[in-house]
Amino acid sequence: MQSTYATSLLKQEPFPESFKFYFKRKQLKNKQNELAELRDLVRPRLRIAIVTETWPPEINGVALSMMQLCQGLQRLGHKILLVRPVQKEECTEFHPEQECLVLSQPIPKYPSLQFGWPQYIKVSKAFEKFAPDVVHIVTEGPLGLTALQAAKSRKISVSSGFHSPFQDFSRFFDLAFLVKPIQRYLTWFHNSTDVTCVPSQYTEQALRSFGVTCPLVVVGRGVDTVKFSPKYRSQQLRQQWGVDTNTRVMLYVGRLSPEKEVDVLIRGFHALQAQQGTNIKFVIVGDGPDRIRLSKLTTSHDVIFTGSLSGRELAMAYASADVFTFASQADTFGNVVLEAIASGLPVIAYDYVCAHQHVKQGVTGWLTPLGQTDALIQSICDLPELPQLRQMGQLASESVQETSWQFPVQQLEQALYQVVKESPMTFT
Repeated sequence: MQSTYATSLLKQEPFPESFKFYFKRKQLKNKQNELAELRDLVRPRLRIAIVTETWPPEINGVALSMMQLCQGLQRLGHKILLVRPVQKEECTEFHPEQECLVLSQPIPKYPSLQFGWPQYIKVSKAFEKFAPDVVHIVTEGPLGLTALQAAKSRKISVSSGFHSPFQDFSRFFDLAFLVKPIQRYLTWFHNSTDVTCVPSQYTEQALRSFGVTCPLVVVGRGVDTVKFSPKYRSQQLRQQWGVDTNTRVMLYVGRLSPEKEVDVLIRGFHALQAQQGTNIKFVIVGDGPDRIRLSKLTTSHDVIFTGSLSGRELAMAYASADVFTFASQADTFGNVVLEAIASGLPVIAYDYVCAHQHVKQGVTGWLTPLGQTDALIQSICDLPELPQLRQMGQLASESVQETSWQFPVQQLEQALYQVVKESPMTFT
């Protein structure tokens, strides 16, 4: 009787937790775990030389993104040689297996950033000692060019990253005559590598349009949703900004440099105040060569320049605002947009790169066709009241909870395997 009852129970397929289903599922899960562990055990570990002219504690998207990617590669078991310029302060968040430091020189008109001297012999000896499987060049400056030459002479595979559209930057520094020469140099540089990693499909299309023919691989960006979160919203900080419970706060975070077009945001803020009143603040976080010019564009005490922020202070600034505004048309991705979304802010931006990928029109922000400055300013002027902003911000934060750095790290790892003609073993 009991045996018949047990048999009939096991045959009840509609019950997902029947004994038969349970043991079958457990067996399959154990097999999948074993295969995953086996794949991880036999996955090739690479010796990777990372060459970059920008690195934390410098505050910019390239430096911070590369540190996240290097940390991820290290966690996967890869060994890192970091080749970079000497800095006044040291980064304590990442420790490579080996480091090669070259002399540095501040970039003209941009003293907070620097390029590395082309110390060929020193870089070549570092490659000889470390014996990398692949050299990944992040920046195309003098140090990057030296690393390319040293790697080629030693017949080491080379990958590169395209992170900064210098040909576009030159237009904003009265150097328009350099656009074509810079474009030709960048094309030659990346075509000299085995593969180039780009942060977005938009950047991939742009490189193809001006003649880059080497293989291109998208290595996206992630965001640390523990570090950037609505939970860091601070009423105390809002009070320091002179904000009451009914005041809306516009925010910009990033370099204060001409190519970021922060002046467009200031114009938009003035237009917003003219239409909706003065119970609005604009907080500008960051520093750079354009700060003095930008500060002269406004006499309003409602525009607050905080200077550069990092760590918890930056997280609090994001979360304590109500809307994020971004007018740059010269970014390859725009990490700050993703950080703002994770912090619970709707976004006003052009419809490209990061905003195109992560902002849903009218739900988590407002997107404007690229280049339509007046339309972007109008989006700022149409800013809704706080309850709607807070609701949209919550939806925004929820939308990126799975956008971690794990997948971009895996994308970069696969690109490097492609370069050295290695691939993880697969099992079925």
